[in-house]
Amino acid sequence: MKKIVTGEDYVNSLRNRKLNIYLLGEKVDNYVDHPTIRPSINALAKTYDLAVENPDLASVISPLTGQRISRFLHVSESAEDLVMQNKMQRKLGQLTGTCFQRCVGMDAFNALHSTTFEIDDKYGTNYHQKLISFLTEMHKYNYVVGGAMTDVKGDRGLPPHAQEDQDMYVRVSKRSDKGVYITGAKAHQTGCINSHWMIVMPTIRLQEEDKEFAIIGAVPVDADGITYIYGRQSCDRRSMEGGDIDVGNAQYGGQEAMVIFEDVFISNDHIFMDGEYDFASLLVERFTNYHRRSYVCKSGVGDVLIGAAGAIADMNGVPKASHIKDKLVEMTHLNETIYATGIAASYQGYEMKSGCYMCDPMLANVCKHHVTKLPYDISRLAQDLGGGLVATMPSEKDLNHPEIGKLVKKYLKGKADVSTEDRMRILRLIENMTLGRNAVGYLTESMHGAGSPQAQRIQISRMAQMEYKKRLAKILAGIRIKENKENIVEEMGGYFARVFKVIK
Repeated sequence: MKKIVTGEDYVNSLRNRKLNIYLLGEKVDNYVDHPTIRPSINALAKTYDLAVENPDLASVISPLTGQRISRFLHVSESAEDLVMQNKMQRKLGQLTGTCFQRCVGMDAFNALHSTTFEIDDKYGTNYHQKLISFLTEMHKYNYVVGGAMTDVKGDRGLPPHAQEDQDMYVRVSKRSDKGVYITGAKAHQTGCINSHWMIVMPTIRLQEEDKEFAIIGAVPVDADGITYIYGRQSCDRRSMEGGDIDVGNAQYGGQEAMVIFEDVFISNDHIFMDGEYDFASLLVERFTNYHRRSYVCKSGVGDVLIGAAGAIADMNGVPKASHIKDKLVEMTHLNETIYATGIAASYQGYEMKSGCYMCDPMLANVCKHHVTKLPYDISRLAQDLGGGLVATMPSEKDLNHPEIGKLVKKYLKGKADVSTEDRMRILRLIENMTLGRNAVGYLTESMHGAGSPQAQRIQISRMAQMEYKKRLAKILAGIRIKENKENIVEEMGGYFARVFKVIK
C-alpha cells in the first residue's frame, strides 16, 4: 500500500476491506459509500486535506522516518507540539462542524510513550521499543490509528475478574507462542470503522487478580473475529432520504460503534502491556489528561454554531437588537473559555522520563469539565436565537413539492433579500448540531467522552493542593505556623511546583 497523503488517498485506502459491520440490523458491505457512514469518512479525510493545505498546522516531519506525516501520529516532543495539536483541532472543528475522529489515537500514542518506557524501566520488558517500531510503521504509510479504551463494564460495582460474565472487560482469552487472543467489547468507539489500526487499552485501575485484563495491543481493524455494530444517532435516517437540507450538515458527521472482539489475535510485536496491572491506572490517567485537553476541538465546532446563530439573526432581520448581540457575546465568551483552558494546559506541558511532553493535568481536567457544561449553554442560546422552527420546520420535500412548495417559500420567508431555502438550511444546521446527528459529538460526547463530569471533579480535587493554599491564607491572615521547609515543598508539589518552575 502506498503512503496516504490526501483525503482522496485516504478514502481509497478504505475500499475493498472486509469488515463485519452491522447498521440498523443489516450487514453493510460497501460502507465507504453508505449515505449514513460516508459523512464520517469525509470528516476524517479532511484531516489529510488540511495537512496538504496547511502543512505547518496539521503535519510534522516524522523523527522516525524523516517524511512528512499527520500531526495526529506525532508524539509530542515539546510544549509547542502540544499547542499545535490544539490549534489543529480547533481548525478542524471549524471546517467540519463535527468530530473528526483522530484525537483518541494521538492521545493514546502520547500516553503509551511514557507508560511503556516506565514499565520497561521497572520490569525489564521491551514494550517501548515495540511501540516505537509500530509507530515507525504507522508513519511510513501515514495511517489512521484509533484508540479503544471504554469497556462495556457490566456490573459497575465489581472489578473485571469478579464479573459474572468475564467478557464485560476485554481480556486475554487464549495464548500462543506468537501472541495472544482477546475477547470482549468496547463501547461507543469513535471512528473505529474509519481507522486502519486500533490500539486496545484497559479502561480502569486493575488489581492483581485482573492480570488477564491488563492487555494493551494494536490490531488492524479488519482482523478476523471483530464485529462492528454501528451506533444510532438522532435523525440519522435523514441521510437516506435524499436531498441535503434536512440533514443539516450533509458533508460531515461523526461515527461511534460498538466493537466486539471474539478471540482476536494480537501478535507479540504489537503487544505493549501484558499483565502489568499496576500500570493500568497510570496509563488511563495519562491518556485522559491528554484527551481532556483535546476537547478544545469543541471550540472549533462552537465557532460554527455561533456563526449559525449570528446568521439566523441576520436572516430574521434582528442583528442589531441588543439582546441578540448580548447572547452572541455570551456564546463567544463560553466558547473561548473552553479553548483557553485547553491550550493553557498545552502551553504548560512538561517533559516525561521518556522524552515526550505531558500537558498540565489540572488545566486539562478543568478544560474537559467546562466542556461537560458550556456546549449545552451555547446550544441553548443557539436554539433561543433560531426560534421554534429549529424543531418544527417543514421538510425539504415540502419545500420542493409542486403544490405546497410555494406556501412553504412564502410563509417561511425572513428578510426580503434572503431566500427561504437559505434560511431553512441555517435552521437545519442549528438543529443538526444541537438536536441531530452532530449533537452526538458536540453535546453527549462532550459530557461523557474522556470521562464523565465526576471523573474530572475527582482529579481536580486530588490536584487542588488544599494544604498549600491553607498555608498561604494563614500567613497573610497573621496566623503563626510552624515552618518546615520539607512540608512546604511537599504541600506545594505537583501543579504549583511546575507552574512556578516554568515561570522562573
